[in-house]
Amino acid sequence: MSNPAPTVDVQAVAAKHRAMWASGDYPKLAAELVSPLGPVLVQATGAGPGDRVLDVAAGTGNAAIPAAEAGASVVASDLCPELLENGRALAAERGVELEWREANAHSLPFSDNEFDVVMSCIGVMFAPFHQQAADELIRVCKPGGRIGLISWTPEGHIGQLFATMKPYVPAPPAGAQPPPLWGQEEHVRALLGNRVTEFVTERRTLTVDHFADGAAFRDYFKSVYGPTISAYRNIEGDADRVAALDADIARIGDGFLQGGSTMEWEYLLLTARKA
Repeated sequence: MSNPAPTVDVQAVAAKHRAMWASGDYPKLAAELVSPLGPVLVQATGAGPGDRVLDVAAGTGNAAIPAAEAGASVVASDLCPELLENGRALAAERGVELEWREANAHSLPFSDNEFDVVMSCIGVMFAPFHQQAADELIRVCKPGGRIGLISWTPEGHIGQLFATMKPYVPAPPAGAQPPPLWGQEEHVRALLGNRVTEFVTERRTLTVDHFADGAAFRDYFKSVYGPTISAYRNIEGDADRVAALDADIARIGDGFLQGGSTMEWEYLLLTARKA
């Protein structure tokens, strides 16, 4: 398994990421905007009765809960305990049972070859050390088991949001890679290598009809989305930079609305089998 650069304090990196995703109100965003993606991933992996499933960086259970509803035995793991607590409540409301485990995607607390299906829905892409996270996905999957991922593409709306915020955030730790790279087929193929077969990718879009204009998109993400909140906190007190970021994010939103009332957020759907 590859490791981050030895000078990186991995515990500090994890703590920073945990705090970032606990800020704002990601459960609100998950429920209002991206909830349709979970069932898409469950269907693509074929998760169902008889399968032991691990959802990595599960958040509030966007994919884990539908997998449990499909009859699978599911473990939902995430770095952020606040998101897991929200997921437990959602699962209870929907009358399904699954296991919730606090876990770092870089070092999953599970045995080798433990799960029939290992999946992540816009989750593992945010683990900063990509090869280490990919190695863990493969390690815990049974030979012949299925791996399924949904990741935002660099060219899509969320990928462009991250590119827009990049000049306003601190430099990443040594060895970290940008999250939207997981939305590039070539990048993920290189991460998984010859350890998988039946590698299939498809670019799809999520239709979002929630924002009147780019300013509304910006204000929503400023209030609920951890990475955007973190970017603004980094430039707090610098009025000129705040105004510039405000304008940049609104411009991205207006560009994807293109005068209409809907956005199409592009993502990469990937499925493969462990060799």
